[in-house]
Amino acid sequence: MKNLLIVVHSQSGKTASMAEAVLRGATRSGDGEVKAKLLFAAQAGPSDLIRSDAVIFATPENFGYLSGAMKDLLDRIFYPCQGRLEGMPYAVVIGAGNDGRGALKALRRIVRGLALHEVQEAIICRGALEAEMIERCEELGETMSAGLAMGVF
Repeated sequence: MKNLLIVVHSQSGKTASMAEAVLRGATRSGDGEVKAKLLFAAQAGPSDLIRSDAVIFATPENFGYLSGAMKDLLDRIFYPCQGRLEGMPYAVVIGAGNDGRGALKALRRIVRGLALHEVQEAIICRGALEAEMIERCEELGETMSAGLAMGVF
């Protein structure tokens, strides 16, 4: 059994809706060989990542950067996980009020130090959350789950 972790922080509910769509997609795929789990950033810790085979980070963009809660998670896991997550596949979902690039750049910079491997194009929702964006998030979850089940990631 493979484990897919979805870590989310959301204040307005937009990013939480995106993460829930990722979870729905992940549970539809994987042929029963992948267990998908959603945790809020404040709840997650180093052991959650260490026990996972892939991770999807879902964060809002705050002031052109990661949310404080997502940054806090990355601060808390960085040293305990360093050297233990090398090559782990990851993807990113961002609910942006601006353009999302600052949050994405910051997250990529931090996880580069953990040697994670980005395997899907980041999904950035600028403005209102529409049905098309929810579908993209579900597809991301399906793809990550199927990729883990087939050993692609």
